[in-house]
Amino acid sequence: MNRLFYHLKFRTAQTFRICNQNPKKSIPIVFILIAIIFVKLPYEVLYPILPLALAFVFHISRKDIPFIQKVFSKKWPLIIFIELLIIYSLCLLSNINYKVDLYGLIAAIGLIPLICWNPKVNFDIGLQWNFIPDYFFEWKSFVRQYSWLFIVGYLILLCSAYHTLSLFLGAVFLTDYLSHIYEHNENKEMLITFFRKNSFNQKLRKNAVLFNILLLPVYIGYLIFNYAESGYILFYMLFVNLYFLLIVSRKYKLYDYKDKTNSFSIIVHLEYSFYSITVIPALIIIRQNFKQAQENISKYVGDQEHFSQL
Repeated sequence: MNRLFYHLKFRTAQTFRICNQNPKKSIPIVFILIAIIFVKLPYEVLYPILPLALAFVFHISRKDIPFIQKVFSKKWPLIIFIELLIIYSLCLLSNINYKVDLYGLIAAIGLIPLICWNPKVNFDIGLQWNFIPDYFFEWKSFVRQYSWLFIVGYLILLCSAYHTLSLFLGAVFLTDYLSHIYEHNENKEMLITFFRKNSFNQKLRKNAVLFNILLLPVYIGYLIFNYAESGYILFYMLFVNLYFLLIVSRKYKLYDYKDKTNSFSIIVHLEYSFYSITVIPALIIIRQNFKQAQENISKYVGDQEHFSQL
């Protein structure tokens, strides 16, 4: 029992330390927790779904099962179940609109199969995402590398359409992960090959179309559930699209083939979120980024007459 107590104490301290040292992960977690606390669902049976999803995401992300097996020997499945049960219970009971019922207890049974699944084992879901055109290479690379993250994140995004609060919390979640999709730089040869055939304006436009196609179910879902507050979806669309243009234009403004990434940080996230909320500064920055991105691309590709002006 003492060993279990110290393990849980260590796990709690470790969680706070990781969140404190890695704002990229902690900011989305904070907003998700806010949504868990305040979201109101039409049926009681729906409340356990999100805590179960969070417990699942935690489990598939963990890398410490060999350590737990070594420390707790034959009792390691029980330790893992206790951890998952604590996460599930805290998330479920923290919701101010939830009342303890039988559904919550029954849903906890869904944690048991996770004990038998070691996330360290490579689970191939059989998706190579080959149907995504090479034109959208950032998206294709991201979903191939993080298939589970993309699927779970997209489901969370779809669910965010249910309520206005969850919609904008979902927007924060979206902008954070969108930033990571465009964080990595392609190699110089790929950049030259791509922009000899396409203008930067075309890249922005086609990627923006793909981005909005992915968000179309969110737009429609929000209008269905919140028709009386439909004006909010217009601001949502404006915010996420401005942020999208800021991130993509920033990538090529700063592009250097010697760097693997464009040094995205939480400061950039907060700064560009503020610009997108206030709209006018975002438009100014986008125009500046666009011009500087074209000039930067021209250093590698040369002048392109078919570059159109923003």
